[in-house]
Amino acid sequence: MKPFSLKAKDHLHSGDAKKRFNLEHFAEAARCYDAATRCLSFGRDLSWKKKLVSMIPDSPGQMILDVACGTGDVSVLIAERFPESRVHGVDLTPEMISLAENRNTFGNVTFACGDMCSLELPVHSVDVITGSYALRNAPDLDVAISEFIRVLKPGGRMLFLDFTKPESKAAQRFQYIMLKIWGSFWGIIFHRNPEIHGYISESLLHYPPNRELEKKFSEHDLAIVESRKLFGGMMRLHVLELPSV
Repeated sequence: MKPFSLKAKDHLHSGDAKKRFNLEHFAEAARCYDAATRCLSFGRDLSWKKKLVSMIPDSPGQMILDVACGTGDVSVLIAERFPESRVHGVDLTPEMISLAENRNTFGNVTFACGDMCSLELPVHSVDVITGSYALRNAPDLDVAISEFIRVLKPGGRMLFLDFTKPESKAAQRFQYIMLKIWGSFWGIIFHRNPEIHGYISESLLHYPPNRELEKKFSEHDLAIVESRKLFGGMMRLHVLELPSV
């Protein structure tokens, strides 16, 4: 694999460029992704993901889609909690899917490469959609949400864990600087490249503040069941519901 050389600031402003960046960036990040995520989150990442899984409605025989599944850690947690349900993890990056398949020991989980903005699933075929750090990395957020709605059954739920962007410009600037330093540090430690993980701060520049994000959910006719702050408000867990027909 050639060395990763793309700059986040040059690629996260448009859909096609962001998709290319994601594909190459996460291919490089994959081999150390789990360890880096634990370090970046001060060891809290797994507890947040377990919280997400605990908030999935308990209903037997569900079809659960885990978008931007990465190394499959959330998909496997879901499969463990819901052995009678089917879990399908989708990620853009073959390197991530390979790691997910290698870690999986559950027969009710499948993994596949796929684009969250163009899912190869039938209309109304999914009961629950989950995503950890998915929405912020969508090449086109509105297209991704529309695609989730297309495949989700009426009355189905979506659960998303991600960074939350503050409302004030001053707080946004502080967040940017802090994440740039912290992410770049771990990018250097694990990959000798500050762009790996340092990109997080750039990705938030193009991500809406929470009020705007929740307004976007409402514009797509999604009901906000819960919006829970985590890690002092740095992270947020959204639970959304698609109204029944």
